[in-house]
Amino acid sequence: MSYLHQFIFGIYPYIALAIFLLGSLVRFDREQYSWKSESSQFLHRGVLRLGSPLFHIGVLGLFFGHMVGLLTPVAVWDALGVTHGAKQVFAMAAGGVMGTLCLAGILLLLARRFASDRLRGVTTLKDKVVLLWLLATLVLGLSSIFVSASHTDGHMMVLLMTWAQHVLTFRGDAATFIVEAPLVFKLHLFMGMSLFVLFPFTRLVHVWSGFGAVGYLGRAFQLVRTR
Repeated sequence: MSYLHQFIFGIYPYIALAIFLLGSLVRFDREQYSWKSESSQFLHRGVLRLGSPLFHIGVLGLFFGHMVGLLTPVAVWDALGVTHGAKQVFAMAAGGVMGTLCLAGILLLLARRFASDRLRGVTTLKDKVVLLWLLATLVLGLSSIFVSASHTDGHMMVLLMTWAQHVLTFRGDAATFIVEAPLVFKLHLFMGMSLFVLFPFTRLVHVWSGFGAVGYLGRAFQLVRTR
């Protein structure tokens, strides 16, 4: 195992997580007026009504799918009677559906943004970087499905789960589990971890506000009475 591999998959995850958490906290403390998604609907609507829901549904499905799929201990799946192969096939199918929705959405949003002179004028370098980074990460993830289809025994899925869980529990041997993983998996993991590095410095921070808005679902109704 090379030092570069150990750094990227054994040390870099903690660097990315630290930047993600501390960077978000600092930005919220010092730049609250920039804490927004910077909606461009008033400038040009275009295909926003179609592209935005497709992208957000897809990306949320992928996020929570990765969370459950990677962080649920293997023993839990074994206790439920779910074989490693069956879990991999389900992950491929679910990831393919959500990834396709997300890809369609982001392509529509990119086409809308770069086809409009007004939107191009307000698109910053950070916007371009995060959109293209998301697109590349998504394409790599979808490409990994075709690699997984060549061996559906679930072995690689278990190795990726073990890597993620060892990272989360601060065990130093995490990188050793994916030494032999295909390049497309390693690139996808690197791009995905780097999104956490980009997060505090881009419009992605509005995701935190989305989680905070969940509290509104349990809020009491506002009563409005006439005089």
